Amino acid sequence: MGKRSFNYKLADAQGTAVQPIAPERFDYAAYRDYEAELLERNRAFWRSDAGVAVYRRFRVPECFSYGCRDMKLSLELQLGALARSMEYPADIANFLEPWYGIGTIASAFGVDYHWTPGQAPGMIAPFKTVAEALQRQPVPIAQTPIGRHTLEMIEYFLDKTGGRLPMSLTDTQSPMNAASFLVEINNFFMSVYDDPEGLSRLLSIMADLLIEFTKKQRELIGDALVWPGHGFASSREFSGIGMSDDCVVMFSDEQYLTFAAPAMVKVGEAFDGTVFHSCGNWSAKAEAIRSLGKLRMVDGAFSCQTDPDPNDAEAVAQAFAGTGIAVNARIVGDPATIEEQLAKLARPGMKLIVVTYCETPEEQAAAYARVHEMNPTVLSSCTNPNRQG
Repeated sequence: MGKRSFNYKLADAQGTAVQPIAPERFDYAAYRDYEAELLERNRAFWRSDAGVAVYRRFRVPECFSYGCRDMKLSLELQLGALARSMEYPADIANFLEPWYGIGTIASAFGVDYHWTPGQAPGMIAPFKTVAEALQRQPVPIAQTPIGRHTLEMIEYFLDKTGGRLPMSLTDTQSPMNAASFLVEINNFFMSVYDDPEGLSRLLSIMADLLIEFTKKQRELIGDALVWPGHGFASSREFSGIGMSDDCVVMFSDEQYLTFAAPAMVKVGEAFDGTVFHSCGNWSAKAEAIRSLGKLRMVDGAFSCQTDPDPNDAEAVAQAFAGTGIAVNARIVGDPATIEEQLAKLARPGMKLIVVTYCETPEEQAAAYARVHEMNPTVLSSCTNPNRQG
């Protein structure tokens, strides 16, 4: 049994080292056949109110840091990940993602990235207050340096692969997350008291900017596009747009539903559903999150190897069982760790994606078999008249 604690010495606890593959050397026919077989399972899973699927995520550490800036390196590393992923039993295929990195929406307000050598880009909030941010006239994201880079990266990936591989949108932040990169963080949180109307207006503007830029990405990617995207098990058969909403734990339920939720739902309505992610432990807010309009999926960490403060699996299961909302459960660890968390998550009416990071194909095969050996009465289909969407 592996060590059951978060390893701070790792560059990426959820990452997998891979060997890069040049686009001209990738076996597109093999991956086409592999994905096509899995799409039948994806379709059945997504149309069901409950069930279980396994996704062995291949997250390449370099693409989450300095590699996100380098189109050629990022593509070759991700092709290496796709090729290797076929060795690991799973129900959902991995996909290409042109750009990893926060701050895309905030760039519309003139925020520049700060690049530390060997690290992912960061941003320094340029405004002291929400009112000051609202005085700045934003430009379309596609006209910003990072927006242009993202669209060029999509075109590069499509050109080099012939559009033959599944591809997601860029790393997408919620309007609330994006706004937190604009305003000095203490004043940003205080704005729920000091400037509630201004905060709501700023978040609505962020939502509109995100919708516009997402439509441009969707137009470019076309039939290769998978949903919900970055960080989630994604498929051409799934729906809804995934957004990172990591500020959720900093607000009360009432504040979250009053300020963050309307802008997030506004984006979701434009793309057939809302899909939620937050790092850390958001399980105490599961009931509030469940009320997001047309919620398709939620994502969270469910082992201490995944996140130093993982979610309470039983609380999440209680909130989402019988709703038809999928829970994308990231579980770094050996098969015993996966089974331990699965025992807490599994209950009648649960729609569950078990996301694994097993080190070897053999270990993955054991975990995959154990998940699918579960009593079918535990994770069985159900029809729930209160199901959202």
